[in-house]
Amino acid sequence: MIMDETTRYRRALGTYATGVAVVTIAAEPNESDVVALGMTINSFVSVSLEPRLILWCVDDASERGRLFAEAEVFAINIVRDDQRELADRCARRQSYRLTADDVQHGLTDDAPPEIRGALARLSCRVHERRQMGDHLVIVGEVIDFHAHDGDGLTYFRGQYNRIQSL
Repeated sequence: MIMDETTRYRRALGTYATGVAVVTIAAEPNESDVVALGMTINSFVSVSLEPRLILWCVDDASERGRLFAEAEVFAINIVRDDQRELADRCARRQSYRLTADDVQHGLTDDAPPEIRGALARLSCRVHERRQMGDHLVIVGEVIDFHAHDGDGLTYFRGQYNRIQSL
């Protein structure tokens, strides 16, 4: 099979195992039982300890990307191995609407919704947005965080995998 340059590049990038996270933002209040929107990402990076900064990227071509790009607060939810279905659902188009069964509210009224039972959660407010190529880079200032014990979910060569806690 002959691959085009873009496919070959994507395959090369896929050899780098990443953690799996779901970004959550509050849904518009007029959506019936939908309380949050989620987007699965693997473009999550810790930037700085002081101040606490992280970044993630959203594809310009994403049909829901504008909603996430415009949100002033968001949560990065690092998912557990047994949350593959949720991560997969939030990776697909039209499957990113989350209900109260999926999320819980943050500690304050202005905190973003959090995935129930996530391995870790970082509540953030936007620090900076920067366009780079075909993605918007969103830098968030971490305003609250929490981590739990458990096994993590990774993504490698187009497949979910499990990483065991020591």
